[in-house]
Amino acid sequence: MKINVIGTSGSGKSTLAKTLADKLDIPYIQMDQLFWQPHWQESSDEEFFSKLEEALLQQAWVLDGNYRRTNEIKWRDVDLIIWLNYSLSRTLYRAIKRAISRALSQEELWPGTGNRESFARLFSADSVVLHTLKTHRRNQKEIAAMMACKNLTHIERVEARTPQEASKVIERITGDAKTSHGFCPEAKKAVP
Repeated sequence: MKINVIGTSGSGKSTLAKTLADKLDIPYIQMDQLFWQPHWQESSDEEFFSKLEEALLQQAWVLDGNYRRTNEIKWRDVDLIIWLNYSLSRTLYRAIKRAISRALSQEELWPGTGNRESFARLFSADSVVLHTLKTHRRNQKEIAAMMACKNLTHIERVEARTPQEASKVIERITGDAKTSHGFCPEAKKAVP
């Protein structure tokens, strides 16, 4: 099974993707980890695409992240796209809570990068909170258009508008995996 979890910053992509990967016992891949280099330096598209291609060679995975310029790569063999389409208030609350928690803990965000959240970064132009405010509406429109794309009819697409709907998606996927020994595109069920 190959799954891509998408949504705006603060929507809970990482949490849902990690949960699914753990329950399905398949690799979890975080796109931010592939993209960000030490000292908050961005990878070139060539480097990023190469890392992504290599990571996706595995037989099964749960991929966490958007990076729309990679859609051709990440959706080439994907079975399921899960869109966490939460309200601005929910995602903003989550982004603030996560940023403060990370700034307090000083945890390294991606191994080997040394990149950490800080209160200075939280109130800077690079703030994830500011990014969430600026991009939420645009991301919703762009993702909605992608999810409706007729070229993706071979891929199962699910939208969860609340954490309760996301939980039902997890239950359905992990239940399907237990009963059918994997994902079966021919036996897709309707999802909330």
